[in-house]
Amino acid sequence: MTGLRHLLADDDLSQEEQTAVLDLADRLAADPYAVQPFAGPRSVAVLFDKSSTRTRVSFAVGIAELGGYPLVMDLSTSQLGRGESIADTARVLGRQVSAIVWRTSGQQRLEEMAAYAGVPVVNGLTDEFHPCQILADLQTVRQHKGRLAGLTLSYLGDGANNMAHSYLLGGAVAGLHVRIAAPAGFEPDPVVVSRASQVAQSTGGSVTVTGSAADAVAGSDVVATDTWVSMGQENDGRDREKVFGPYAVTSTLLALADPQAIVLHCLPAYRGKEIAAEVLDGPQSVVWDEAENRRHAQKALLAFLDERAAEAGPAR
Repeated sequence: MTGLRHLLADDDLSQEEQTAVLDLADRLAADPYAVQPFAGPRSVAVLFDKSSTRTRVSFAVGIAELGGYPLVMDLSTSQLGRGESIADTARVLGRQVSAIVWRTSGQQRLEEMAAYAGVPVVNGLTDEFHPCQILADLQTVRQHKGRLAGLTLSYLGDGANNMAHSYLLGGAVAGLHVRIAAPAGFEPDPVVVSRASQVAQSTGGSVTVTGSAADAVAGSDVVATDTWVSMGQENDGRDREKVFGPYAVTSTLLALADPQAIVLHCLPAYRGKEIAAEVLDGPQSVVWDEAENRRHAQKALLAFLDERAAEAGPAR
């Protein structure tokens, strides 16, 4: 497939393309300067509507390692924050940078940016999906398990948040058996579950949504969780601690997984809530590899998209 490509959701990559990106990510982890498509330097805009540590650092450092210049902007210092339309911002940026990364709220905002930019647009996080994090997670799992297809990954907690949705889609693309355990009222979007199920049929994976944390974790190769309160949910009035308590990744719960299971958390983590301190800091945790792999996976993704953009030619 050729043409201008974006990464707006996890299933924008086929299984073969996802594997190619992860292969390049592994190569870049071993040799950070092996590929430099932005040497010159060419610039990549990295926009933030929401606070960030890992996304900001990993993209800024990664773009520099690719030979490029990271143009980091936020709402408080751009006209986008004063009401300039997304389309106008996209047209201006697209004439001056080689790609746009945006960490924003609604998925529709990202899709509008992609429609007008004329350069690849990358989802740095939306309320619906977090595909860059999942690429890093898949790279981490493959590093520790040697493969992806056929493994079982269980996610515990808020099944309606962006991480759960991206585990469903990205995991299905990889051929994983994805289990989501969430309390009533916090289940994944049925549309996303349906999309993931359709993808899984072609990759050999599967999708399960359950209310039982124990059922989800039983025999799993990978156990993942996320904060119970995502950005923007701090004051929504919902009492998550009471309903999410049984979904906390404790040593007792982890003992139900495969003895060689690894534990993922995209961070920031809250010890004693969604994950016990002895698990996060224990021998089965690979969260620091996971955090570092954000840089390698995102560099590989940007190189992949830039190559497709070059094949597509001028889009404006």
